[in-house]
Amino acid sequence: MIDELITADVDGGRLVYRQAGHGPPLVLLHGFLCDSRCWKPQLKGLSDRFRVIAWDAPGAGSSPDPSEPFTTANYAHCLAAFLDAIGVEKPHVLGLSWGGILAQEFYRLYPDRPRSLVLAGTYAGWRGSLAEEVWTARLASCLADAAGQPEAVGAKFVQGVFTAAASNELCAEFSAIVSEFHPVGFRLMSLSSAETDTRALLSRIAVPTLLLWGDEDRRSPMHVAKQFAEAMPDAELAVIANAGHLSNMEQPEAFNAHVRRFCMSA
Repeated sequence: MIDELITADVDGGRLVYRQAGHGPPLVLLHGFLCDSRCWKPQLKGLSDRFRVIAWDAPGAGSSPDPSEPFTTANYAHCLAAFLDAIGVEKPHVLGLSWGGILAQEFYRLYPDRPRSLVLAGTYAGWRGSLAEEVWTARLASCLADAAGQPEAVGAKFVQGVFTAAASNELCAEFSAIVSEFHPVGFRLMSLSSAETDTRALLSRIAVPTLLLWGDEDRRSPMHVAKQFAEAMPDAELAVIANAGHLSNMEQPEAFNAHVRRFCMSA
């Protein structure tokens, strides 16, 4: 089941996803340059307790590119329509990096839909979490990379998402996924990350929330995790040791244990 791609008809188009297991729905939202393949450790490791659903967002993986412009709100509305199409009303929503930005926007627009939120290595939008000179430079770099050679982009980003101790096999797996990125999707998700500022929203999130960070995350450093924790005093902050930005791939057992425990009690 983990490797099977399923097609959903959404608003006259199609989106592709993977799923495994039965039980309360757990929806996984990947970051940019990723797709549902990045969630294989969670599809396998959490499917004994949950119906685990990992989509390929519009412009990622096997899902087609959306029409431009396509904002963070457009992605959130699309997510709602996707969940309707597959019969999911009130899921646990787990978003990593850009997926966490999307999860926040989904909550803002549909506050009654999420049963809980897991925000992993994410941002209150780049604009909301990073210094202006940092996010503007990051956006310019990403927009240039979106027109670059896939192999070069993969080699560049693999260095920033894992720790130095990550295995060659893990790095190769991620590089292979990145090498198939959609230029349109990468550009749109980069713009989405940069345009968003959810700082005013964080204190109003009223569902159980887990903040889950790798202790060596270099793209969304621990000071961003502390920003979230200060803005959301009722949220739980869990830090995964020896993990970078993609803690779900680098330390899947620890990541899954935190998600399992939290979602079973939420």
